Parts: sequence; C-alpha cells; structure tokens
Amino acid sequence: EPPLDYHVSPSDKSNMAKYLFSGFTRCLYPVQKFDSEAERKLAVILDRDAIKWFKPAKGQFQIFYRVGADHLEYQPDFVAETSEMIFMLEPKMRNQMEDAIVLAKKETAVKWCANASSHALSNGGKPWRYLIIPHDEIATNITLDGLAQRFCI
Repeated sequence: EPPLDYHVSPSDKSNMAKYLFSGFTRCLYPVQKFDSEAERKLAVILDRDAIKWFKPAKGQFQIFYRVGADHLEYQPDFVAETSEMIFMLEPKMRNQMEDAIVLAKKETAVKWCANASSHALSNGGKPWRYLIIPHDEIATNITLDGLAQRFCI
C-alpha cells in the first residue's frame, strides 16, 4: 500500500501506527510513521513552521531516565529547528501528563536540553527547549510558536 498524504487523517485512527505517511517538504526523511492522530497533526504544524524536523531513531540522542533501579532510554517523538531555537517535542495523551514515567522522561529531557543549550551557545549554536503538549491541544491551525509559548518548559 502506498504512503498516505500526511495532511489527511486516515479513516481508521485507532491503527495509526500501521500507516506510512509521505509528502513532507521539511522533514529529514521522506516517509514517517505516527503513533497517534496528535503526532500526525503535529507533523503538519512542523512541516509548515519549522526549518526542518524529524522523528529521532532509537539511540540517536542517548537520553536515559530512571525508573526505580532501571535506567531506560528516552526517545523523543520529534525534534524541530526554527530560525532561533531547536525544540524537542513530546505530544502526550492528556490523561498521561502526570504519569510517573512521563514525568521522569520530562525531567531528563529538560536537563538534556539545558546541557545541549549550554554547549550550543558556547559554540555558536541554537538553544534547545523541551515541549510536552497535551494531545487535545494539537490542531493544524495552531503554530509552532503558539505551542512553544504555551508548553515550553
């Protein structure tokens, strides 16, 4: 089955992860998969408003969070660059926003972004910021700047 146009919501949103999407102009990769409708909508926003964006591969960022005695790898859902900043973005179901694992990932990602910002700024790069966005706040008529103003940590 050929990839779907990422602008169009599939009829069966309950099985979003089975679809391939294409048609991006600013994504680093020609084809993407999304775990949710909120991720697909966020991709529409990023492809319109970011200079470039991508969904990181497992192991690409080497970010680890702690759950009990375990150190687990955190893979952010999206990374997007604008003219002034680089965003690490995590759309999340509203009812999961206060989940202990989500909070552990958020804490680790915020620290990672602070360290990345310090390094980038001392080397002429852009600062990094982390956004965790409730799924029901993501709509294609919202801008990346608007999301950043409301959900940047």
